[in-house]
Amino acid sequence: MTNIIELNELCKLYAMSTSQVKVLHNLNLHVKPKEKVAIIGPSGSGKTTLLLTLTGLETPTSGDVIISGKSLTGRDGDARADLRKQHIGIVFQSFHLIPSLTARENVALPVEISGGKNSRQLATAMLDKVGLGDRHDHYPAQLSGGEQQRVAIARALIHGPELIVADEPTGNLDEATGEHIMQLLFDLNRDSGTTLLLVTHDNELAKRCDRTLRLHDGRLDPLASNSTEAVQ
Repeated sequence: MTNIIELNELCKLYAMSTSQVKVLHNLNLHVKPKEKVAIIGPSGSGKTTLLLTLTGLETPTSGDVIISGKSLTGRDGDARADLRKQHIGIVFQSFHLIPSLTARENVALPVEISGGKNSRQLATAMLDKVGLGDRHDHYPAQLSGGEQQRVAIARALIHGPELIVADEPTGNLDEATGEHIMQLLFDLNRDSGTTLLLVTHDNELAKRCDRTLRLHDGRLDPLASNSTEAVQ
């Protein structure tokens, strides 16, 4: 069975004025289809850099990223974007909603860009699923932070990706809404075989995943499934 994620000896350096900062150091990760994997680690440990590199939004300094058997190495920005459209749904802490588009138009955008049909109907149904049935025609400025997060999640899910990569997906949500969203993601994992890779500070959420990995010193180490280690 082909791994949906393969990171091989991944390194990421950032050049500073007088030095280089190594954020990811010979990092390896293999994730099978349908797995639920949580990544924890202190602030500044490189979790967001890892997600940006894994999804092709940044290029590694060295090493290889392979998604669904397709290497990102040597692909230009357009080719990496095409691969994301085919395989990945991304939920980052920054919502990246377009201010001039309504919630429904923001969610429909990935379908329209890829030339798909029934984008508005699909967007309406997805907004209903995340509990925004009465906010279809509101603009981002008219939505709370939690509502904007749910729009971003709906947009990430609309094209039925086989891999969902999420950076603190419930970080801006109240407890009840956060539980609803996470149950939606876990239901997708169970019913559609969607693979989940979650960065989280929530120990209880991490325990619901198949594996929990801790990022520190640029490397990923497994934690015991019943670990009670605090996540900072």
